[in-house]
Amino acid sequence: MAGSPHREPDVEESESLRSDANIAGPMADPVPGPRPADSEPVPGPLGAAEVVSRETRMPRPDQTRVMVVANQKGGVGKTTTTVNLAASLALHGNRVLVVDLDPQGNASTALGIDHHADVPSIYDVLVDQRKLSDVVQPVRDVEGLFCAPATIDLAGAEIELVSLVARESRLDRAIKAYEQPLDYILIDCPPSLGLLTVNALVAGAEVLIPIQCEYYALEGLGQLLRNVELVRGHLNPKLHVSTILLTMYDGRTRLASQVADEVRSHFGQEVLRTSIPRSVRISEAPSYGQTVLTYDPGSSGALSYMEAAREIALRGVAVHYDDTNAHTVGHQPVGHQPVGHQQQQDQHSMSEGLQ
Repeated sequence: MAGSPHREPDVEESESLRSDANIAGPMADPVPGPRPADSEPVPGPLGAAEVVSRETRMPRPDQTRVMVVANQKGGVGKTTTTVNLAASLALHGNRVLVVDLDPQGNASTALGIDHHADVPSIYDVLVDQRKLSDVVQPVRDVEGLFCAPATIDLAGAEIELVSLVARESRLDRAIKAYEQPLDYILIDCPPSLGLLTVNALVAGAEVLIPIQCEYYALEGLGQLLRNVELVRGHLNPKLHVSTILLTMYDGRTRLASQVADEVRSHFGQEVLRTSIPRSVRISEAPSYGQTVLTYDPGSSGALSYMEAAREIALRGVAVHYDDTNAHTVGHQPVGHQPVGHQQQQDQHSMSEGLQ
């Protein structure tokens, strides 16, 4: 595990912003049911409430932010990033819906949502045009967090969608018809650039790309960016890459810093100042049907995702983010020597992925 010890960051926010977040009032639940009064502390299992208090609320956006978490490479942390950012935002006072578009259903598992074959799922929404509100379930461990699960049926949706009318915009129509207000909708995409991912890109306004701090991290990323441009040009003019998140960062290796430098040189301000370190706790949490925020809220992984979520929230309302306490990477330390010939070749190979 890399980096210096983490602690709950103190991000400066204006009094007016904090006041606006507090007086906004509770939003209607997408799933009917009782909820505690707004004056009561946010409930959280396993000590989560001890780390996340009402005083650490993140600002709510003016309108729902629909963020597509995509990268056709597998194992880069898409699902982990989706569920942990969603939990972080919800624990800080936002209303968040996770849409699981991956047939493996890992996001549903991590949120403790039942997703066996008989459960109404996002498949029914895409193929049978069922209402999104019919399949959304509340996440038991986190107040204000909801999930539209994926089942194994979704594996055949790519083929079934081919012959359907408006096949690329079915998820977009379902989200627009969803009546209950939300602050964030995070869409977890499969590791491919098929019709499921295209549906997500048509429905969303922002693309969040997790990039693993490993060799070949940028391999094939150029194709994803080209697909984003195609969708923006033909189907969704508002779509843009708003956020790049560096994941699985290991400060003990020079390669991780090289990858981070390469990503920052290509994407600039889109890259979050916060990075996600390698963490056993992050990997363990899904086996208990939890996010790391509820499994071990004091761990470095939980605090890093919390800080990344805060940065995303502040960017959304155009408030300056103070990265003093963030887990940052991608900068050469004092005394850093120029990379040798082999390291330069490695960086060139990584950059070819964007060509």
